[in-house]
Amino acid sequence: MKISHTLHFLATIVFFCVILTLITPNTRPKTPSDLSSTATAIASVAENTHQATIIPPRRPTVIHGALRPGDSLTSSLSRLPITATVQDQIITNLRNCIDFRRLRPGDRYTVTLDKTKQLVACSYESSPLDVYNLCRTDDGFRAEKQAVAVECRTERLDGTVTSSLYAAFADQGVDSNLIFAFADIFSSRIDFNTETRAGDSFSLLYEKYYKGGTFIGYGHILSARYQRTDGSTLEGFWYAAKGRSGSFYDQNGNNLGSAFIRSPVPMGRLTSSFTLRRVHPILGVVRPHLGIDLAAPVGTPIMAAADGKVMFMGRKGGFGNQVILIHSNGYRTYYGHLSHFAKGLRQGGRVHQKEIIGYVGATGLATGPHLDYRLSEKGVFENPFDLKFKPKSRIPQKLMAAFRKEVSTEIAFLDQQGGQRLLAVKRLVVAPDQRLALL
Repeated sequence: MKISHTLHFLATIVFFCVILTLITPNTRPKTPSDLSSTATAIASVAENTHQATIIPPRRPTVIHGALRPGDSLTSSLSRLPITATVQDQIITNLRNCIDFRRLRPGDRYTVTLDKTKQLVACSYESSPLDVYNLCRTDDGFRAEKQAVAVECRTERLDGTVTSSLYAAFADQGVDSNLIFAFADIFSSRIDFNTETRAGDSFSLLYEKYYKGGTFIGYGHILSARYQRTDGSTLEGFWYAAKGRSGSFYDQNGNNLGSAFIRSPVPMGRLTSSFTLRRVHPILGVVRPHLGIDLAAPVGTPIMAAADGKVMFMGRKGGFGNQVILIHSNGYRTYYGHLSHFAKGLRQGGRVHQKEIIGYVGATGLATGPHLDYRLSEKGVFENPFDLKFKPKSRIPQKLMAAFRKEVSTEIAFLDQQGGQRLLAVKRLVVAPDQRLALL
């Protein structure tokens, strides 16, 4: 402070000296060198004064961390250059809004400290939509889940099948979540393992969500169309009336879902059909094959074909690991050669349609990984692909006008030939108590 006052005093003296020099008569005229020397002196004092009075502020310390495999949040924080007190403050306060049992490797966080190394804030991100902030306040600390701003883009996708539906979608640069969701819409109407043909085409309108310009996931498929080379067309439109859960319907308001899905493995490959005479590939004898074989990689999820109850799960002769489900109206379904059963599945337990019950394997008498899938009605085995089931429900008549109005707009987009891919963009904020439905 004394140095600052001294420099200020000297600058003032120089200033007045210059003024006196300028107003005092002098028979000798000022030369350019005289004026230059005076300006230099003023600039020098001003520069020294400026350097002495400005002190750059001290920035807070920001430390980044991430959970490694096997980490708890405590063990991860212990690797950081922070005190035990700061660690305890983070753990104690975040515990109020985060379930520590659900933390996963790759979760990221930042810790902000002041110049005395005391905690100012901590941010924890377990997913793009699950961000938690801990901040210091006058009363201590406050921890809460953060609202997240996202962008929803509605896009259109078109393609033609050349070898398989999966390959046709993959050629468009989309991931498997969207492919399986599309196949699932028509799972009661067509088996994409066996009934696709080269030249079939598809179109769909769907949502893509972004956060800060980064893709975070697919939202709903809004509408879907599958046109077959035989001239038939399948269409599905997502509709959720106020206060009701959403589902897919055809143009007439019939639910696309039925009592049974056609295939428990959406993208399996048919290797054996239903027949009364087949040479067994291992035993070499002719015997009936009262089901269908769907080849898929080991570990591929297997879905329950319909709502039901687990009648049997365990080892069963040549079927290896098998699950048998019992359904209403005398139906039973059989799933053989499983590598293992789904976690939580138990004999006597209830399952819902499309719930994962096990995983593809090659246990028992099997030449390779596949699912042996069978269906019986009142003790008589039937070809699962030959059965027809009624729709689960239909849209109430009082809602049909609103449904048709929404559907007509989507049909117009689906009918466009060579239209643009991006159709609409909307921005929204996901509140802390909201969940964004992603595929």
